[in-house]
Amino acid sequence: MGKILLRGRVCYMKTKTIKIKLPSWVEPFFKGAREFYTTLEDRMDFVIELSRKNIEHDSGGPFAAAVFNSKDGSLIAVGVNMVTSCGLSIAHAEIIALMQAQSVLKSFDLGAPGLPCCELVSSTAPCAMCLGAVPWSGVASLVCGARDEDARAVGFDEGSKRRDWVKELEIRDIAVTCDVLRSKAAAVLREYVGKGGIVYNGGLQTRK
Repeated sequence: MGKILLRGRVCYMKTKTIKIKLPSWVEPFFKGAREFYTTLEDRMDFVIELSRKNIEHDSGGPFAAAVFNSKDGSLIAVGVNMVTSCGLSIAHAEIIALMQAQSVLKSFDLGAPGLPCCELVSSTAPCAMCLGAVPWSGVASLVCGARDEDARAVGFDEGSKRRDWVKELEIRDIAVTCDVLRSKAAAVLREYVGKGGIVYNGGLQTRK
């Protein structure tokens, strides 16, 4: 039991186990996937479809990600945005995909010796939080579909990011490829908002 100070009073808080489980529809979708996705377009097309299914099933925001073996294109793990369904602000698609991959490969470092060369493919360029997680994850490369401005255009607040964030990752020897099927990925963002999806992170709008 932990002790915290709240409004000048000492309060006791029971520790709680937090479990993040992918929506039930993801497993059959994952099992139905191809064994190999040999091109970046193939990998992005898969991830975009994953983001669209997340909208259809109303299980989170319009974002998806997956970790692939960049050498042979085999699929290692997937993630979808579950902010609204889990009630957790950190449940972004990239974070979930990285956690799943680390669990599958049994390593907190996806760049550890003996592991496949891991590539994170995201339907939209990572927000400030997910961008910070990329170098710590150990992935060797990042592939993005829609741009940061596409997400902002429909109301999402992507946080404060350096303009040269691509260069910063490349300095760390993380290869970055942007705009892969960008228009198709951005269309999912517009579809989500058009259907009345919750723009759960709208910057100052959330504080009014």
